[in-house]
Amino acid sequence: MSLFRKYIWTWILLLIAAAMAGYLIYNALDLGEEAFPVAGEVTDFSMENVDGSTVSLADTEGKVRLFYFYFTSCPDVCPVTTFSMSQVQDLLKEDGTFGRDASFVSISFDPEVDTREKIKEFADRFKADYSGWYFLRGDAEQTKQLARDSFKIIIEGDKADNFVHANYIGLVDKDNNLRKVYNASDMEAAAPDVIARDVRTLVNE
Repeated sequence: MSLFRKYIWTWILLLIAAAMAGYLIYNALDLGEEAFPVAGEVTDFSMENVDGSTVSLADTEGKVRLFYFYFTSCPDVCPVTTFSMSQVQDLLKEDGTFGRDASFVSISFDPEVDTREKIKEFADRFKADYSGWYFLRGDAEQTKQLARDSFKIIIEGDKADNFVHANYIGLVDKDNNLRKVYNASDMEAAAPDVIARDVRTLVNE
């Protein structure tokens, strides 16, 4: 009896174990699949930046971006989420990713109240680095349409300008594809280290 036939079941078990290990490693590393499947495409826009310049979608291309819609007089979620994004900014600065490979785009949907001066005051509270963080304002209806069409964010407001809106952060790749949406009110799923890790993943894609 040959050595192989003598230990045939041992060989079979070893092959099964190796196949299972390979399968688990494949799935753990997401080999052959995109980390974040494309969920949509960001439509073009042109808005005024906090420094007075005009910024379009094309001006932000080539970098991974985080998009956030807010208003400066927001009494609750907007300041908290902007602070969280400032923490992501600091994490990405540690390896030089922020500004070079990634940028943030915060868009006010209350341009009548949110003047450039008021927006800058708001952004400065969170030590925003303007070299990689755009704070934009534009036509209110066009802004709401951009939020709805590109990020599935519905913004509603009453006569007192008290807005109700989904508190989401959109992760957009270098080619303007929406790849992930974070519920910014979920402190675990949208933790700064989680978002910073995801940004780096897309940068290296």
